[in-house]
Amino acid sequence: MTAIDHRSLGAAGPLVSTIGLGCNNFGRRGTRTESQDGTTAVLDEAIELGVTLLDTADIYGGSFGQSETLMGHALEGKRDRVVLATKFGHQEFSVGIEGAKGSRAYIRTAIEGSLRRLRTDRVDLYQLHTPDPVTPIAETIAALDELVVEGKILNYGHSNFSAEQIAEAALAGGRFVSAQSEYSLVAREVEKTVLPAVLEFGLGFLPYFPLANGLFTGKFSRTERPSDTRIMRQRPHVVDNAPWDAIEEYERLCQSRGITILQATFAWLLAQPGLTSVIAGATSPEQLAQNAAASTTRLSDDDVAEISRIFSRAG
Repeated sequence: MTAIDHRSLGAAGPLVSTIGLGCNNFGRRGTRTESQDGTTAVLDEAIELGVTLLDTADIYGGSFGQSETLMGHALEGKRDRVVLATKFGHQEFSVGIEGAKGSRAYIRTAIEGSLRRLRTDRVDLYQLHTPDPVTPIAETIAALDELVVEGKILNYGHSNFSAEQIAEAALAGGRFVSAQSEYSLVAREVEKTVLPAVLEFGLGFLPYFPLANGLFTGKFSRTERPSDTRIMRQRPHVVDNAPWDAIEEYERLCQSRGITILQATFAWLLAQPGLTSVIAGATSPEQLAQNAAASTTRLSDDDVAEISRIFSRAG
């Protein structure tokens, strides 16, 4: 079995595996995890491998709440073996709950729905999915602190915050333990201000789209573009606009080190300061096992720097 490392999620958060499982594919139409059986198979594999961090959201799945619902069934009798993270309050989605999405009323309604669907009495990490432009952050913090006191959530985090919003939340007394933002070899904007803020305020950082929607799985090249992949079905522009000169230089470096692009990408991400766990999706046990194995790869400091140089103008 792959020996997966664990890290503390920031200065005050739980211990989590350095590979997390992104659960946005559970219930997604056209995937193996659209069904309960497919979802259960992936979650069983995660537990077997020691992948403890499961990251979902109330909006994930083919319909609202579907990912959480499938996970709730699959985790019966196994709940205590995972760190269960979910999200609430995405500004772009209407989910039938009235009010501003960072408000106390909204949060209390949202958590009850997530707990019911997940079939659990608590969420280990409850995350504000996107900033609420109208609710004062102090109200959001107070509502989350209430849920901690009540035992309905154990920790809370935020997602898609700017560096300024991270600082505002911390200075308002928020006990946030984590931050999520997009981060990959071709999306490195967070290095400028967000990651320094994460380090300053003692947060754990969780990158989403760490493999650039699958660009760094090793399945794609300048000429090879498998049609049965999510990236080609939903985001072909990612492949069309990819920095292929840089990727091909990266491939040559990986070949010279005897590792795959997938292995090198996990290792590069886990070498970045403040990064706690790489959240990657999987639609089969085999895919999850590959990700878990890749997460144990180590790079020298020189190789980390060289990879950063290769993609310095691509992200």
